Amino acid sequence: MIRSMFQKYKSVIAYLFWGVVTTIINIGVFMIWIYFGGNYQVGNVVAWILTVLVAYFSNKFWVFGSSYQGLKATISEMLSFFFFRGITLIMDIVITYVGISLLNWDSFLVKVLDNIFVVISNYVFSKLYIFKQK
Repeated sequence: MIRSMFQKYKSVIAYLFWGVVTTIINIGVFMIWIYFGGNYQVGNVVAWILTVLVAYFSNKFWVFGSSYQGLKATISEMLSFFFFRGITLIMDIVITYVGISLLNWDSFLVKVLDNIFVVISNYVFSKLYIFKQK
């Protein structure tokens, strides 16, 4: 029973694990950037770039088990991944702007709340559009 439940939810469990890893990277890079006096939106984009690189490979191989289907298919998959991550980057930028600049909330709190919305959105995009089973 436990084995069948694990098999049924394996991609969700793996996504949650890698989601935590990428969230830690994202928040960590962002907070280090701010600690050293950098602009929070620039830090947000730098953190996004590093996070997306880790997320692509972890999602491809360990979450959705997407196999190599040739160079053209891999490039198409990667472009799709970065496109949808770009959409959530826009969400990320808006949320941090509203939380930090307009509401004057703590940057760490804003980044944690922001990551909740972004991780959920990224999962939906990855599952439905990027790494969908063929």
